[in-house]
Amino acid sequence: MLFTAFHRSLSQTTKTTRKPYCGYKQQTLSKRDQAEQESLLAAIQWPKPPDGKIAFVQSTDPTHSDFVIVKPSGFFKVGDQLEVLVRMKDFQGKPKQYGGDYLQARIHSPLLKAGATGRIVDCQNGLYKVFFTLLWPGEVKVSVSLVHPSEAIQVLLRLREERPDRVYFKSSFKSGRYSETTECNVCLPGDLPVCNFTDLYTGEPWFCYKPRKLPCASRISHAKGGYQKGLLTQEESLFFQRYVVKSICTHSMDRAEDPTVSPSGYYHEDQWRSRIHWIHHFNKSDDITKCLQGKVIHLFGDSTIRQWFEYLTAFHNILLKFRCHGPPIRFSTVFSSELRYIANELNGIVGGRNTVIAITIWSHFSTFPVEVYIRRLRNIRRSIIQLLDRSPKTLIIIRTANVQELGPEVSLFNSDWYSFQLDSVMRKMFSGIPVHFVDAWEMSLAHYLPHNLHPKEVIVKNQIDAFLSYVCPLQT
Repeated sequence: MLFTAFHRSLSQTTKTTRKPYCGYKQQTLSKRDQAEQESLLAAIQWPKPPDGKIAFVQSTDPTHSDFVIVKPSGFFKVGDQLEVLVRMKDFQGKPKQYGGDYLQARIHSPLLKAGATGRIVDCQNGLYKVFFTLLWPGEVKVSVSLVHPSEAIQVLLRLREERPDRVYFKSSFKSGRYSETTECNVCLPGDLPVCNFTDLYTGEPWFCYKPRKLPCASRISHAKGGYQKGLLTQEESLFFQRYVVKSICTHSMDRAEDPTVSPSGYYHEDQWRSRIHWIHHFNKSDDITKCLQGKVIHLFGDSTIRQWFEYLTAFHNILLKFRCHGPPIRFSTVFSSELRYIANELNGIVGGRNTVIAITIWSHFSTFPVEVYIRRLRNIRRSIIQLLDRSPKTLIIIRTANVQELGPEVSLFNSDWYSFQLDSVMRKMFSGIPVHFVDAWEMSLAHYLPHNLHPKEVIVKNQIDAFLSYVCPLQT
C-alpha cells in the first residue's frame, strides 16, 4: 500500500507562519521555542520567482550565463579578496531579472591539491556576487556551478511541504512463525488504525500502520521502504540538471600574508587547514591510539559519522561506540531495540574530561518540513546543555552536513539545497553553546574529488584530523 499524496497549497516563502506537518499538530511550543522556530524559518526563506508559471525556456541556462572578475589586476596577494560577478541568463539568452538560483563556488589549484569555497551573495536581480579569500600563493582557478535554477527550488519546496511521504519506511512485526510488515512514517495519512511509537521522553512522533493480526508490541525491526516515483511533471523534470556555469578563470598571487576572513578553512597539499582552530595531522596509527588512550568516544548519527567509526576502529586499544539516530532513518534494517534517540542516549551519559561525543544528524531529514528537524535538534540541544551542566569537561563535537553527487532523481530526496538549509538551521541552533564543529560541508565542497554522500578516505582523514585536534589539542 502506498501513501496517499498530501495535497496542500504551497505556502508563500515570504511568511514565517505555516501550517505544520501533521506529526506536529499536537506540538505545543513555549513562546521562546515558537519565536526561535519562526526566526529559523525566516532565516532560511528562499527568494521566489515572480508569480505565475515560468516556462522552461525562461529558466536559468548555465550555457548562456557567465561570470567576470570584478576589478581584475595582474597579481593578487595571499589574503586578498577576489570578487566574481555571475550573470544569469535564460535559454533565450535574456538576462534573468530575479534570483533564487542555488550555486556552489570554489577556487582551486590542481597541482597544489589546494581548494577553498566561496561566499555567494544573491542580488535578487539575476546577478550574484561571489567572494573568495585567496589563501595560498600560486595560480588558482575559479569554478561556479549551478546546482539548481530558482525554478527547480520551487519544485523542491513544494515536495518538502506536500510530499514528505516520498521516502517511506516499514517495520516487521513477528510472533512465533507469523509475521507482518506495514508502512511507517512521522505521519500516516488516512483512517487506518496505527501503532503509535511516539517516544515517551522526547515526544518525537513515529507511527506504523497496525498489523491485521499482531499487536504493536510485536515490532522487531525498522527499515527503509522505498522512494515514491512520478513526483514531477514532464516540464518540472527539465529543471533538474547540474551544470558548471564557467570554470577556469586563472590568476596569480605573490608573497603570503596572514589571511583573516572566511572561509572556515582550505586544502593545501590535500591537507585541510582550518582557520578557526589549529589542526595537526595524525598520520600514524600510534598517534591516534595515544590521543584516544583512556577516552570513551560516543559517535551518534547517520552513515556519514559511521565512516569515522570505521576509520578509527582500524586502530587498537580504543573504546568506541557508534549508535544510529532514531527514525526517520533510511538504513536497510535496524532492530527495534536499536532505535534510540540521541537526546535519550545523551541523558544516560555521565560525561567528564575523558568523555568525547560526536554527533551528526541531517541527511535523513531532507524529505520532511523543516519543523521536523528543528524539533529533533531542540531535543538534542536540551540534552547537551544538561550534560554540560553536570559534566562541564565533556567534549562535544558536531559534524556538519556535506555535499553529494546529485542526479535528477537523487535531487528530489537528498538535494544539496535541502542539506544546505538543514545545515544552516543546525549551525544557528548550536551557536552560543560550548560545542565544536567539524566543517564537513566546506571540506567536501572545497576538495577536487567528485561529490559523494560518503566522502572518500582522504576527506574522511581530514575530518578525523580536525576531530582529534579538538580531543588532543597541541600544547602551546
